[in-house]
Amino acid sequence: MDPIKDNSREMRKEFFAFRNGIVADKLRKAGDPHPVMMGCLLVDVQAIAQRQREAIGDADTLAALAQELWEDTKSRECRLAAPMLYPPEMMSLEKALQWCSTVETIEVADTLCHKLLRHTPDADALFRQLIADERPLVKYTGYRLMLNLMLLNKLQLTEQLHVIVNNEAEQAQGPLANLLKDIQEEYI
Repeated sequence: MDPIKDNSREMRKEFFAFRNGIVADKLRKAGDPHPVMMGCLLVDVQAIAQRQREAIGDADTLAALAQELWEDTKSRECRLAAPMLYPPEMMSLEKALQWCSTVETIEVADTLCHKLLRHTPDADALFRQLIADERPLVKYTGYRLMLNLMLLNKLQLTEQLHVIVNNEAEQAQGPLANLLKDIQEEYI
C-alpha cells in the first residue's frame, strides 16, 4: 500500500462529500478550466487539508502528498489543497518557480501565495523573479506574493519597487491591473 495514494484518495472522497453543484456551475460558467470540479468552498478545502496535516504530521509525507495533489492539474480542489499541505520550510525556490509556472487560475494563484509562498524562506527572491516573467498568470502570482509580503510587513515598498509597480500598472490589464491598483492605493 502506498500511503501517499491512500491519503490522496481519502482527500478526494472528502472533496466529493463537500461538493457543491451550484458553486461548480458558477465556476464553469466563469471559465474555470478544471475538468474535475467539486465546487467545494475554500473553507471546506482548508478543513480537509488541516485534518490531513494533523493526521500525517510528518513533513516529508506532507510534501509528497502535496506534490501528488499539485500534479493533478485537472482537479480544482487538489490544486487548492496542495499549497495548504506543503511545509513552507521545505519549499525550495526552484520548486516554487515550478509550481508558479503551472498556475492556471487566479484562484489557484491567490491560494498558493496566501497559504504557502508567503511563508517560504525565499519568498522575497521568488516574487522578484515572478514579476519579471512575461506569462500573465506567473506575473500576477508574483505581484500577489508581493502584496502578501507587504501585508505581513515582510516587505517594504522601496523606490525601485514603486517604479516597477507604476510602470507595470500602465500596461496591465484584467486581474493584474486590479491587483496593481490595489497595491498602488494601499502602499503608494
